[in-house]
Amino acid sequence: MAKIISSFFISVDGVVESPDQWHFPYWDDEMGAVVEAGMASAGAMLMGRKLYEEWSAYWTSTEQDQEVAAMLNEARKFVVSSTLTSADWSNTTVVSGDVAARLRELKDEIDGDIQMSGSATTVRWLLANGLLDELNLLVHPIVVGHGQRLFEGTPTHPLKLTHSATFKTGVIHAIYAPAGS
Repeated sequence: MAKIISSFFISVDGVVESPDQWHFPYWDDEMGAVVEAGMASAGAMLMGRKLYEEWSAYWTSTEQDQEVAAMLNEARKFVVSSTLTSADWSNTTVVSGDVAARLRELKDEIDGDIQMSGSATTVRWLLANGLLDELNLLVHPIVVGHGQRLFEGTPTHPLKLTHSATFKTGVIHAIYAPAGS
């Protein structure tokens, strides 16, 4: 059975928005290994509509990071949306209607993990509906002070720490699972 795993670059104050503006000074081989391991375990990618629109525009046209672009363009992708009716990015399926039921089916069908990177709104929904299996955070030692926070205004969700490591850059890699699992 596949697990739904969500990964975020996140600041100490919980900001996940626009990591391109604060994340890169902390990138190193340790972080690269974590990101690569997540990509290697992926049987599919899951995203919300906003991330889908951003990534499909970028990864289908960029000249940079061709290895990552090729992997994402070829990967099986699912986009959760109540407004999107079709998806033009290769190997992408729109999930709408009874999303929870469809995601449970996908967890049974897919070999490998269902990986997410970003899509804060979708992660909050997954957690609230008992569908998130793992929350993989790369906590950066920076206070961003503005931007969307991962769990601002959400109900309480107890989590249990299943792994942690501190990188040389001061980034903390923390993996959590819902406390009830």
